[in-house]
Amino acid sequence: MPEDMNDIEVKNFSEGDQVKGTVTKIEEKQVLVDIEGSKLDGIIPISELSSLHIEKASDVVNEGDILDLIVTKVEEELLVLSKRRVDAENAWATLEQRFQNNEVFDAEVNEIVKGGLVVDLGVRGFVPASMVEDHYVEDFSEYQGKTLSFKIVELDKEKNRLILSHRIVVEEEKENEKKAALDKLEAGQVIEGTVQRLTDFGAFVDIGGVDGLVHISQLSHQHVDKPAEVVSEGDKVQVKILSVDRDNERISLSIKETLPGPWQNISEKAPVGSVLEGIVKRLVSFGAFVEVFPGVEGLVHISQISHKHIGTPHEVLEEGEKVKVKVLDVNESDQRLSLSIKELEEQFNQPKDYDLPEESKGFQLSDMIGDKLKDFNK
Repeated sequence: MPEDMNDIEVKNFSEGDQVKGTVTKIEEKQVLVDIEGSKLDGIIPISELSSLHIEKASDVVNEGDILDLIVTKVEEELLVLSKRRVDAENAWATLEQRFQNNEVFDAEVNEIVKGGLVVDLGVRGFVPASMVEDHYVEDFSEYQGKTLSFKIVELDKEKNRLILSHRIVVEEEKENEKKAALDKLEAGQVIEGTVQRLTDFGAFVDIGGVDGLVHISQLSHQHVDKPAEVVSEGDKVQVKILSVDRDNERISLSIKETLPGPWQNISEKAPVGSVLEGIVKRLVSFGAFVEVFPGVEGLVHISQISHKHIGTPHEVLEEGEKVKVKVLDVNESDQRLSLSIKELEEQFNQPKDYDLPEESKGFQLSDMIGDKLKDFNK
């Protein structure tokens, strides 16, 4: 005969003892368990199943599950138990290590609450709205069930306080990408970028995880009053790297230097002797600068402005005035263009040479006088 069942040792448990229990029945708001080594039934209130708020006990455990539990209260006919406290006690040790090591870890978002997100790590972890992303998020509903990377920013076991941040992880990843991108960049490189934002003084362009500034003077060969005249946010552009300051993480870029220069092939566009129309851009003591193509100005020396003697160009010309000019000399390498207004005045104002009719050829004054003398002598 086997040993009488009454002779099996039955342990007496006290509050705070850890036990193992097998789930025998799941009710809506509590779970019944069989406690190893005890004749008393065990009960786990729904509030002690998880650090999260749950609607049904079946969302957390199944019949037959063997659970590590802690006794929270000893009554005459049953033991009140907690799964949540055991999970928390085990979790705190891991969390403290992660906090000390500044560790990044992945976890699933379990709840969306007012002011942020909740993550179950054996302990209820809270992610404030300001620590979810590095940008404003209006609706957090899409984060439900999503797995994110976190760092612990605040941990207080005594107060059961655990604050997590996903934003810090995002910012650190971007900073690492930025440093890696900076290390690859060198002055003189021409690469593609995306216009991120416009300011009064230029455009910021993303060139692969790092932004560089295209100053307004480097947007175009032509004069630009506002960057929006040349580029828009989201535009894909070719840029040349002018300089890289790794210490201050500043990159100077140019769009202008990737474009054909206004002086390119100027000898073909403005050959010597050609007549062009331009606008007087500047008047100086020694002449006038006239823009004949966007970004191309030539000098009309004061001696080439008029046949009349003038003391200053202001006597004849005004800035913004349209004028016709003749090309006297072109120097593409030095970007110099010599122009003349006077030579066109000579061409357009001098008397024209008319051909006499065929029958008038050979006509002389003496012939006319001779005819008159004949009449006089009659």
